Amino acid sequence: MNTTVLNLLVPATFYRPELETVYYAINYTLIALMAIAALAAIILVMLQPGNSQGIDALGGTSETFYGKNKGRSIESKLKMWTIICLAVLAVLAIIFFILQIPQIWGEVL
Repeated sequence: MNTTVLNLLVPATFYRPELETVYYAINYTLIALMAIAALAAIILVMLQPGNSQGIDALGGTSETFYGKNKGRSIESKLKMWTIICLAVLAVLAIIFFILQIPQIWGEVL
């Protein structure tokens, strides 16, 4: 597992050991946070009900109390948290790949 994670990182040659420690600490932290965000998004998507209504869709729609208060329902909250988890995952992935640029660390490969 350790070699798999190391293969994700740029093989940088650092002239200062304290910079190398910071580099790997930041990258391992970002990978762990991305894994947590991805798992949370998967679980939230699996908890959401499907959009199809089956045979009920043929009879037309009727206005119900549940339909009027859909913005405060559990499904809307699950959808909101799914979007938040995916946005966090996207931001962390962008930060991770920006930090792979050697010039940021003052090193030229």
